[in-house]
Amino acid sequence: MTLFFQPIILKKLTLLSTGLAFVTVALFMTTVQASAATDEEIAVSLATLLRASRAVISKKQKHINDPSVGDKGLSADVVAKIAAKNYKTVSGMELSSIDPNSPQGKLIQAELSAIRDVMNEAQENINRQGVGLKGFLPAVFARLVTQKFKASTGSLATIKLTAPKQYVRNRANRPDKWERNIIDNTFRGPDHVQNQHVSELTTVKGKPAYRLILPEYYKESCLACHGDPKGERDITGGKKEGGKLGEVGGAISVVIFK
Repeated sequence: MTLFFQPIILKKLTLLSTGLAFVTVALFMTTVQASAATDEEIAVSLATLLRASRAVISKKQKHINDPSVGDKGLSADVVAKIAAKNYKTVSGMELSSIDPNSPQGKLIQAELSAIRDVMNEAQENINRQGVGLKGFLPAVFARLVTQKFKASTGSLATIKLTAPKQYVRNRANRPDKWERNIIDNTFRGPDHVQNQHVSELTTVKGKPAYRLILPEYYKESCLACHGDPKGERDITGGKKEGGKLGEVGGAISVVIFK
């Protein structure tokens, strides 16, 4: 098994509020699309776009759950546009600079389509007046996006939200053996450099594939639902996991089939 660790920090970034905090990240993205993107660049760009769009939903939670407001102004196009701005803030790169006919561009366009589809389907729910908590949480949004992305590109690539096994609420997000090993023995290890992703050329369900997984960390806002006291019900009805500030609380796992 050959693992590739990426310790180089190319750019200090103040990143977006997504419900899971990370301060700096190694982004390996070309600013000029003069040559084909590497698997690593493609995987990081897909994860970055997911985070960028999830950040929109995270920032707008109070607005979404305001029972006095009907139309929240969060159409599919609006969310996609803000996500693109967030993406540029993090990566320094315009989504529009990626050739839509390239392998990377096709996957990015598929992810943008998934984001738009999720938002189109969410309009009735998020725009309901007289209702507070809508249940349209950042994690729910991101899971729906990854599901729609997989439905359209599953033979080419997948994106998955996962977490340490004891912190997984949705069974579909349970880490597989490879993800669990990296989370437990690398991301949670004392010598791991924070925000450093791990990648490997391996096989997935018998198919050759490139895998990349990025850690995410609990921040203060996460602990209202995922912190102490462990076992207490949060506002969604789920049981708090007893997570700690700065602890690895999740990961984004990308597979690109060869």
